[in-house]
Amino acid sequence: MTRNRSWITTALVTTSVSIAAIGAPGCAGRQYGHLLASNDQDMVGSHAAGAATWNPLVEESVAKLLGRCPPAIQTVGFQSVDGMPVDGSTIGSALATGPATVCFVGIENKSAEELGDFKDQIYEQIDSQINSAETFRGISRRMIDAALVETRLRPDALFLPNNRDLFAATLGRQGTPVDYLLYATITSGTTDRNKSSQRDYTLTLEMVNLHSGDFLKESAKIRKGYSKTRAGKWWNWGPFDQADG
Repeated sequence: MTRNRSWITTALVTTSVSIAAIGAPGCAGRQYGHLLASNDQDMVGSHAAGAATWNPLVEESVAKLLGRCPPAIQTVGFQSVDGMPVDGSTIGSALATGPATVCFVGIENKSAEELGDFKDQIYEQIDSQINSAETFRGISRRMIDAALVETRLRPDALFLPNNRDLFAATLGRQGTPVDYLLYATITSGTTDRNKSSQRDYTLTLEMVNLHSGDFLKESAKIRKGYSKTRAGKWWNWGPFDQADG
């Protein structure tokens, strides 16, 4: 009877160790993935901004900018009244003859974090949304990069009028006239308290009219908290915040 009990005890211990080894994270170095549905929430990064931060910033800033841009104005024809001629010239607007051409120069990162592969994704998201607007037409990024190489100019150098003219002339020779230059800037501000911190992310879009020099600027901001422990999040921002990371 004693031997049977000893055998049963040894078997139970061996089984428990095997189950624990299987359930231990990272034992086999495996990683699992799954596809997300369109209505699934974006993952909130635990150490830096991620999809849950950048996607809403892009959506809001582009929507604000397009909402302020002037709509296309169609040419209006007039008929003479009592034999008096009426001027039928086009009503003044940069968009009167069709969609305005936008040259999205690039993204300047002035934040405390490296963007990594999100930089190219943010560029493509902004460029796609600009192109989807009826009043604008984007320029291929490959053509923009080629023009910068040919003129030996940096994107921030295009703020000078002479450099803008040279850059626009280079694109014009490629059959792509430019009406607007679009710049994107990412900044951040960090507030620290003990082992917790808050970081405010801002995405600013600036649209410069190449013909007049006028510009529009819109931005969007998201605040994000970081804590070493879950209790730190509750202590600083309350227990009912659903955006855990």
